[in-house]
Amino acid sequence: MTQKLIIHIRQHPNIDGLPRFNGLTSANIVTPATADEFRAAVGEIMSFACIGFDTESKPTFKVGEVSSGPHLIQFATPAKAYLFRIGVPGCIEAASAILQAPALTKIGFGLKSDRSRLHGKLGIRPASLLDLGSVLRYQGKKGQVGLRGAVAAVLDARIDKSRSVATSNWANPALTEAQQAYAANDAYAALRVFLGLSAEQRAMLLAALPR
Repeated sequence: MTQKLIIHIRQHPNIDGLPRFNGLTSANIVTPATADEFRAAVGEIMSFACIGFDTESKPTFKVGEVSSGPHLIQFATPAKAYLFRIGVPGCIEAASAILQAPALTKIGFGLKSDRSRLHGKLGIRPASLLDLGSVLRYQGKKGQVGLRGAVAAVLDARIDKSRSVATSNWANPALTEAQQAYAANDAYAALRVFLGLSAEQRAMLLAALPR
């Protein structure tokens, strides 16, 4: 059995004391709404070797309630984030082209549920997903590292995660500015963490990735 590759990082002792993560603003967040805009987004995204990735789903609050998500798929390059809203014509086809491209590495945190929902709801089988949460570990500790801890450890920055925005209705046809910023920077921060690792660590992770 091949031993799983693990990258050890330090645990920052005071995340709240760090400067705020410099995330993307609305000027760098794209929300395609037409077939032409989706085609343009796919072309831009596919020009990179690695991108940030995440999804958002309308939360469930009742016992036994099954999520109807994903309702939003986020992709991020070093300069932009793209928010693909499920239900907009052309969205699923565009998302499929990106997610199923084996040469394009999609990087995020906690991607197991994202993979399951994409397949179960949309029939998309993502290829080349790199879940940093499953390969990053704090030195001397067990358990997965989340996005906030990884941003602190690797980038020396604090990313604020609003619970009220996280649990908001992602199925709304029009997202608020707060929702757009939250969703965009989840994907963008994951990419920034990966790019903040050493060149040797990045190369090892990419070499070990099934495609």
